[in-house]
Amino acid sequence: MHMESKGYSSSGYVCACQFVHEMKSSEVAKTFRKAINKKEGICSVAGTSEQSGTQHSYAEEEKVAFVNWINKALEKDPDCQHVLPMDPSTNQLFTAVGDGIVLCKMINLSVPDTIDERTINKKKLTPFTIQENLNLALNSASAIGCHVVNIGAEDLKEGRQHLVLGLLWQVIKIGLFADIEISRNEALIALLRDGESLEDLVKLSPEELLLRWANYHLEEAGCPKINNFSSDIKDSKAYYNILNQVAPKGDEDGIPAIPIDMNGIREKDDLKRAENMLDQADRLGCRQFVSATDVVRGNPKLNLAYVANLFNKYPALKKPENQDIDWSSIEGETREERTFRNWINSLGVNPRVNHLYVDLSDALVIFQLYEKIKVPVDWDRVNKPPYPKLGSNMKKLENCNYAVELGKREAKFSLVGIAGQDLNEGNRTLTLALLWQLMRRYTLNILEDLGEGQKIIDDTIVSWVNTTLKQAEKNTISGFKDNSISTSAPVLDLIDAIQPGSIRYDLLKMEDLTEEEKLNNAKYAISMARKIGARVYALPEDLVEVKPKMVMTVFACLMARGMRQI
Repeated sequence: MHMESKGYSSSGYVCACQFVHEMKSSEVAKTFRKAINKKEGICSVAGTSEQSGTQHSYAEEEKVAFVNWINKALEKDPDCQHVLPMDPSTNQLFTAVGDGIVLCKMINLSVPDTIDERTINKKKLTPFTIQENLNLALNSASAIGCHVVNIGAEDLKEGRQHLVLGLLWQVIKIGLFADIEISRNEALIALLRDGESLEDLVKLSPEELLLRWANYHLEEAGCPKINNFSSDIKDSKAYYNILNQVAPKGDEDGIPAIPIDMNGIREKDDLKRAENMLDQADRLGCRQFVSATDVVRGNPKLNLAYVANLFNKYPALKKPENQDIDWSSIEGETREERTFRNWINSLGVNPRVNHLYVDLSDALVIFQLYEKIKVPVDWDRVNKPPYPKLGSNMKKLENCNYAVELGKREAKFSLVGIAGQDLNEGNRTLTLALLWQLMRRYTLNILEDLGEGQKIIDDTIVSWVNTTLKQAEKNTISGFKDNSISTSAPVLDLIDAIQPGSIRYDLLKMEDLTEEEKLNNAKYAISMARKIGARVYALPEDLVEVKPKMVMTVFACLMARGMRQI
């Protein structure tokens, strides 16, 4: 793990340590810093960061945890048998990820269908086809919201430990947290407290929901609550009681009971008690991520993963009946919202965005996005957390007003009818209007940098696309609304023009397509764009439905890829 401190500066609102900023509990922060200071299980890696001069290091226990998780997750995958099972006591992991296959598979496990399997090079690998796999993995990881800005294919090929573990943790965590959200799991309503609205529950991060879930079961068991997954779980007693609560009791559906043996809770030695507790977790198939030592030391990252996995397998929550709940206030995330959220997270903003509108309501993330598009932010004008209990929303509203002012004055965005209050209250339409302009500017800036400052507009992109297609003797497009885009043919042809021979047309159907066949082509096209090195955030459905805004980003990213080879 790369330890590097940053404060409030021109780089924006950034906290001191990657994991600490993901967890809100100060207790977690203390425990984590203590673990670092003691160098418990922290291995130094040769070399230092060029920017900060800090020494890179990684945690041995993380490597062991991730190896065990990957071994189990991919044990039956025929494409991974050349590297699995890995021995967690060695450094096999760092060579096993070198051909990109395991990374691609783990990304698909976390967010199914992200990578079209047809695009993964699996046999007779050469340095070139390995490079393609690693491009595919990195660009797909970025598309699901991983921050990969400082990680390159060479880093993975060479097995740079801290970068490999950092990327794997992001991928694994996205998968673990996928269903810890009310629109995906309505049973979480059971965690509502007296006097709370559904909106209050929706605002909680996955980490906060997991803590509340753990305390819900501890309360049911008549046990003391916990405040974190570090110092408060070191004695394993909370875990014992949670396991006892969530273990199947046997029911009419024929699910057999799995009784938890609580005798081990009386063990005097912390390490032995933790081992006994994990033996019980094993009976539920949930002995993952932590060793007894990780529990006793209170490793916050691995304990969080352990609890998330337990929740995913045995939530043991029932959706309350006869409760007056306004379900209309819970709207699932749209594709467009997911694309924006993943794009924002891939840029490494802090805090990470879990709920688009809730997490943008104080504009701190928006200010960081402005800096990404070269719009200067006066951080002295920005109110930073912790906000005062009284008037906290006023402080956030002041930030949002400044964000709109910057958009109009400095970025020259079209923000007619948009006020700070709209961002603060999470007005979907108006917030998305600002995000689209930020994403568009970010994309065009990349092209302008490659074109040595030449102003880029939509027509510039269409013209470049058509010139490239003509030179390859392929059909051109009339613009980003061209109906032929629904078949993905123009995108596939452009990829083939940029990297001749890369598209396997024999795998595709190109005429008289059903909707399913169009989607099939689009999945292949998006994955192939990423495979040749284009960082595409759009989804296959955007091509099938010819969504002009997202179609523009696909062609712009391919243009950037094409310009890099000139």
